[in-house]
Amino acid sequence: MKNKIKIICTIGPTSFKKNVLKQLKKKNIDIFRINLSHTNKDQIKSKILYLKNNNIKNICIDSEGAQIRTTLCEKKYFLQEKKLIKVFNDNRFSNNKSISMYPSFNILSIKKNTKIFIGFNDLTLQVIKINKKDNSLTCKIIKSGFLESKKGVHITSNIKLPALTEKDIYAFKLAKKYNIKYFAISFVNSHKDIEEVKKIVGNKAFIISKIETKNSLSNLKNISKASNALLIDRGDLSRYIPIEQIPIVQEQVIKFNNKINKPTYVATNLLETMINETLPTRAESHDIYSTLKQGAKGLVLAAETAIGKDPVACVNFLEKSINSFFKKRINFIGK
Repeated sequence: MKNKIKIICTIGPTSFKKNVLKQLKKKNIDIFRINLSHTNKDQIKSKILYLKNNNIKNICIDSEGAQIRTTLCEKKYFLQEKKLIKVFNDNRFSNNKSISMYPSFNILSIKKNTKIFIGFNDLTLQVIKINKKDNSLTCKIIKSGFLESKKGVHITSNIKLPALTEKDIYAFKLAKKYNIKYFAISFVNSHKDIEEVKKIVGNKAFIISKIETKNSLSNLKNISKASNALLIDRGDLSRYIPIEQIPIVQEQVIKFNNKINKPTYVATNLLETMINETLPTRAESHDIYSTLKQGAKGLVLAAETAIGKDPVACVNFLEKSINSFFKKRINFIGK
């Protein structure tokens, strides 16, 4: 029964440790995911080869995709509400005086009063001035928060971005060379994004389209038909959909996909507590059960296994949860 549900495990600083990877290899993990958003370009080849040299074959390359991010910071900065700060679109370091974002886009197309959300720790800016002289925005911090490297940026206006970054294209070509067949596509907006990917990786690749924007929900039918599987990223999706509606959207996407016999995987916060603790919360355990009951065919561990204190324990709990789901009946409950 176990093989009905896939376990996708994200590899990061913790799980790349040889002793941890050795233990994970013994588990029933279906896909080992390399997240390009947290991988430097010069690390991609060495990470692929390291996994292959450790006899891990089911590798997935997960793209950065059409997502704006902050550039590198020398440290973590706390930005106080009401402070003014400049925002650029280039590769300079970000700090407590100016924030830079990538990839390249027309920053001057952003209108006054537009809100800019950085990461998931509340940091929010509002555009108060467009500066044509130095191609920048002057923003007021309207909600205090922390600024860190490579954090996702969500802007309340339509920004045109390519489906793949330069790093994505490099990584996909490299992955094809090393016979990797799994590719997760971040921030898919339409089926045309998938067609672009297939031009690089070929039609035989297993394409996992990530549902994390309003556009992906609007174009769900065509995206699903063009993909081998969908992955609901509840974190980024919550920037576009109110959190209280995420369970409803998740249920609807899974239901639609099951009708056309396409698998849906679910990610974000499954075992968030276990990043630092030895056990999950009761709510997390119930979330896993509910997600499986809705018909999800895969569960994704992200930070839990990438930077968590015990990736193996996270996988163990996921396996136990899946087994319990299929057993259903608990013997000590009376008839």
